[in-house]
Amino acid sequence: MESELGKVRQSALEMMNIVRTQLQKCKEAFLTSNNELALDVMHNEKRVNGYDLLIDNDCENIIACFNPVAIDLRLILATLKINYHLERIGDNAEGIARNVLDLQAKWNPELIKSLELVEAFDASDEMLGFIIDAYEHEDSALARKVFEKDIFIDDITDRAIHTLSDYFKVNHSNIEKDLYLLLIHRKLERTGDLIKNMAEEIIFYVEAKVLKHKAEPDPLV
Repeated sequence: MESELGKVRQSALEMMNIVRTQLQKCKEAFLTSNNELALDVMHNEKRVNGYDLLIDNDCENIIACFNPVAIDLRLILATLKINYHLERIGDNAEGIARNVLDLQAKWNPELIKSLELVEAFDASDEMLGFIIDAYEHEDSALARKVFEKDIFIDDITDRAIHTLSDYFKVNHSNIEKDLYLLLIHRKLERTGDLIKNMAEEIIFYVEAKVLKHKAEPDPLV
């Protein structure tokens, strides 16, 4: 069983790094209107889906064949849920890349700056970095670092709604395309939520503590 658990952990780490790269690429595609990079993200979504199926299958086989208990069972259950969240993050990255490709838009750099989209992308990337290290090293303290970053992204998104509303009062020429910036914000906000869920699963795996459905995890606990 130890060998099989090791394979699952390695596959999960590989998927985490692929998804993180997907996010980094869609950020670059978005900022530079790079169609080739957007297409690359969309093409690589197949790899994310492949890992999703592989990890699900391997986790189910371990449960069926070895009947794991205690921390081994928590690892498998946490990895199954983390795998689901990673696949959803991959979908969000593909969605942003598709927006870039379909819209063929070069958005106003000042508007992008005022909406703090780069900061939202960077916060998501940093959060995934914490998750990768936390999972690899079984470090729940690292996992808890994502909670504050998730609040940061939520705050940025809330501000973006008001910023875009004010912008439209004086800029009417590209409203339809500019509205997609809010959709991209929402995808990044959802990505932050999914990463937060992954952090909760790592804490469950390492500490046997269930944080799901609590009002708000305390990053200092």
